[in-house]
Amino acid sequence: MGSKRQNNQLELAFGEATRGEAPRRLARGTEDPMARPAVDGSAAPPGGGLMEAIVARDNVKDALRQVKRNKGAPGVDGMSVADLPAYLKEHWPALRAQLLDGTYRPQPVRRVEIPKPGGGQRALGIPTVLDRFIQQAALQVLQGEWDGTFSASSYGFRPGRSAHQAVARAQALIAAGRRWVVDLDLEKFFDRVNHDQLRGLVAKRVSDKRVLRLIRGFLTAGVLADGLVGPTDEGTPQGGPLSPLLSNLMLDVLDKELERRGHHFVRYADDCNIYVQSRRAGERVMASVEHFLSGRLKLRVNAAKSAVARPSARKFLGFSFTSDAEPRRRIAPQALARFTRRVRALTRRTKGASLEQTLERLSVYLTGWRGYFGFCQLARDLHNLDGWVRRRLRALAWTQWRTGRRRYRALRARGLSPALAATTAASARAHGPWRLSRHPVLQAALSVRFFAAHGLPTLAPAAA
Repeated sequence: MGSKRQNNQLELAFGEATRGEAPRRLARGTEDPMARPAVDGSAAPPGGGLMEAIVARDNVKDALRQVKRNKGAPGVDGMSVADLPAYLKEHWPALRAQLLDGTYRPQPVRRVEIPKPGGGQRALGIPTVLDRFIQQAALQVLQGEWDGTFSASSYGFRPGRSAHQAVARAQALIAAGRRWVVDLDLEKFFDRVNHDQLRGLVAKRVSDKRVLRLIRGFLTAGVLADGLVGPTDEGTPQGGPLSPLLSNLMLDVLDKELERRGHHFVRYADDCNIYVQSRRAGERVMASVEHFLSGRLKLRVNAAKSAVARPSARKFLGFSFTSDAEPRRRIAPQALARFTRRVRALTRRTKGASLEQTLERLSVYLTGWRGYFGFCQLARDLHNLDGWVRRRLRALAWTQWRTGRRRYRALRARGLSPALAATTAASARAHGPWRLSRHPVLQAALSVRFFAAHGLPTLAPAAA
């Protein structure tokens, strides 16, 4: 039923409105008659321009589905994702005409700041929902044309590629004997992309002036912050669907230069690791690549966060590697620190949430975390984290039981004998919750099986 309702909404947005627009467009002589199948059909016609492919009916229907799937906050106009289908039902013919005429103008993005995993703040630019929809439609066409030309060593924001594949490739390069890494951190890359450079790269691939004008409009739409709209003369705002593709286009210049020099590297968005066989070679590569980035792409390397080092001493996409002859993936210390901070916050004994509420919220976080960091190859580390999480929960339960009488009843309800329950409940006078969380009696009362029955996922893989 949900899928049928969504299809009806899409038909309302792009069906009748789009068909009703065609005669007016043709009468004005602004649309090639060869392009008429794109109005009612599923794709841009042979001979149609790039913009015709972007506004093709099936393409924009797919774009609307993706924007609704991604959800996200409203932009400067306050329109929500839920409002978008009704808006398009009424306004799509006029919007499509503006896109085909090359007169559409994006609105400014809304500036928000979110915490960075390593500390500090990251600025995001949130386009309006309508602009996100148009960017998504453009992305689907442009990515299909450009992606096949990008480097095989680039993994970020590309269809069929993932961070896990990037980490596995880095691991293979280390295993092949490249035991030093040139770890490059580009300083505020998304904020400092040079517009002239980027537009020149786009112009080499796009001949449709309407699409060039649209992309320029997205880059220079301005930023709303503190009630004022300021100009944007550099950078690609993080938050728009098109930004990752434009960033990959920019950094593909770096990829091709590294390939030309014969380097072995892995890049995921603006994280680039080059693997070499000696520190001396790494220092040479670092100096030459830094010179290339500043001269060719007008980008700066963050010296404080970049280094030539052993891979075991650096992190890449949340992982590090052991220094064994056959390196294994392990969770980077910084990622472990973020994990423990988050679990501590969710299991704080003064939070006021019941054990059941805590388990529910914690399970959501652990499931997502395991989906990514379960790629770690050190099962022992994951087992240790499992034990630590359960210990946090036992300390929480013991605190919430509060009095000796309630603790006695809770232990008895979980199958303990009267003597053991009484002795353990009485020991609270001498020992705090954290110490008691390791007590065998409490481990028996709140066992691994108990937590599993309440939906708590384990991080370590099950024993074969």
